[in-house]
Amino acid sequence: MIEMNPIAINGETFIAVTLKLPKTNFMAVMNDTGYIMCGALDVGLLNEKLKERKIVAGRAVGVRTIDQLLEAPLESVTHEAEELGITTGMIGKDALLKMKY
Repeated sequence: MIEMNPIAINGETFIAVTLKLPKTNFMAVMNDTGYIMCGALDVGLLNEKLKERKIVAGRAVGVRTIDQLLEAPLESVTHEAEELGITTGMIGKDALLKMKY
Protein backbone atom coordinates (compact mmCIF):
# COMPACT_ATOMS: atom_id res chain seq x y z
CA MET A 1 0.00 0.00 0.00
CA ILE A 2 1.14 3.55 -0.76
CA GLU A 3 0.27 6.53 1.42
CA MET A 4 0.97 10.08 0.24
CA ASN A 5 0.08 13.09 2.37
CA PRO A 6 0.99 16.76 2.55
CA ILE A 7 2.57 17.80 5.83
CA ALA A 8 3.34 21.27 7.16
CA ILE A 9 6.52 22.15 9.02
CA ASN A 10 6.72 25.75 10.26
CA GLY A 11 4.33 26.85 7.53
CA GLU A 12 6.21 25.06 4.72
CA THR A 13 4.44 22.24 2.86
CA PHE A 14 6.14 18.94 2.08
CA ILE A 15 4.89 15.62 0.71
CA ALA A 16 5.29 12.50 2.84
CA VAL A 17 5.27 9.12 1.08
CA THR A 18 5.17 5.71 2.72
CA LEU A 19 5.37 2.53 0.71
CA LYS A 20 4.44 -0.47 2.84
CA LEU A 21 6.48 -3.44 1.68
CA PRO A 22 6.64 -6.96 3.12
CA LYS A 23 8.49 -6.77 6.45
CA THR A 24 9.55 -3.12 5.98
CA ASN A 25 8.41 0.39 5.09
CA PHE A 26 9.99 2.76 2.58
CA MET A 27 9.54 6.42 3.61
CA ALA A 28 10.45 9.81 2.22
CA VAL A 29 9.50 13.43 2.83
CA MET A 30 10.18 15.87 0.00
CA ASN A 31 9.67 19.19 -1.71
CA ASP A 32 10.82 20.47 -5.10
CA THR A 33 14.40 20.94 -3.83
CA GLY A 34 15.18 17.65 -2.11
CA TYR A 35 14.20 14.95 0.34
CA ILE A 36 14.97 12.98 3.45
CA MET A 37 14.50 9.26 3.42
CA CYS A 38 14.73 6.08 5.48
CA GLY A 39 17.78 3.82 5.54
CA ALA A 40 17.07 2.51 2.02
CA LEU A 41 18.72 5.63 0.56
CA ASP A 42 22.23 5.08 -0.81
CA VAL A 43 23.92 8.45 -0.23
CA GLY A 44 27.24 7.12 -1.53
CA LEU A 45 25.64 6.29 -4.87
CA LEU A 46 24.13 9.78 -5.10
CA ASN A 47 27.46 11.43 -4.22
CA GLU A 48 29.60 9.30 -6.51
CA LYS A 49 27.82 7.79 -9.50
CA LEU A 50 25.00 10.33 -9.74
CA LYS A 51 26.89 13.47 -8.64
CA GLU A 52 26.10 15.31 -11.89
CA ARG A 53 22.42 15.27 -10.86
CA LYS A 54 23.23 17.40 -7.77
CA ILE A 55 20.65 15.65 -5.59
CA VAL A 56 19.82 17.23 -2.23
CA ALA A 57 19.04 14.38 0.18
CA GLY A 58 19.56 13.01 3.66
CA ARG A 59 19.27 9.54 5.19
CA ALA A 60 17.97 8.54 8.62
CA VAL A 61 18.28 4.97 9.84
CA GLY A 62 16.14 2.98 12.27
CA VAL A 63 12.92 4.84 11.51
CA ARG A 64 9.57 3.15 10.95
CA THR A 65 7.16 6.08 10.62
CA ILE A 66 7.12 9.52 9.01
CA ASP A 67 7.04 11.11 12.48
CA GLN A 68 10.21 9.22 13.42
CA LEU A 69 11.84 10.26 10.13
CA LEU A 70 11.10 13.92 10.89
CA GLU A 71 12.60 13.67 14.40
CA ALA A 72 15.58 11.40 13.65
CA PRO A 73 19.13 12.68 13.22
CA LEU A 74 20.41 12.25 9.68
CA GLU A 75 23.05 9.55 9.43
CA SER A 76 24.36 10.83 6.10
CA VAL A 77 23.68 13.63 3.62
CA THR A 78 24.66 14.35 0.03
CA HIS A 79 27.31 16.90 -0.90
CA GLU A 80 24.57 19.09 -2.41
CA ALA A 81 22.67 19.00 0.90
CA GLU A 82 25.83 20.13 2.68
CA GLU A 83 25.97 23.12 0.32
CA LEU A 84 22.59 24.19 1.78
CA GLY A 85 23.84 23.86 5.37
CA ILE A 86 22.35 20.41 6.00
CA THR A 87 24.67 18.30 8.14
CA THR A 88 24.98 14.79 9.50
CA GLY A 89 23.27 14.70 12.91
CA MET A 90 20.71 17.39 12.00
CA ILE A 91 17.15 16.20 12.64
CA GLY A 92 15.02 15.51 9.59
CA LYS A 93 12.54 18.37 9.89
CA ASP A 94 15.33 20.93 10.35
CA ALA A 95 17.03 19.60 7.22
CA LEU A 96 13.80 19.89 5.25
CA LEU A 97 13.41 23.52 6.27
CA LYS A 98 16.81 24.26 4.72
CA MET A 99 15.55 22.90 1.39
CA LYS A 100 14.14 26.12 -0.01
CA TYR A 101 12.36 26.17 -3.36
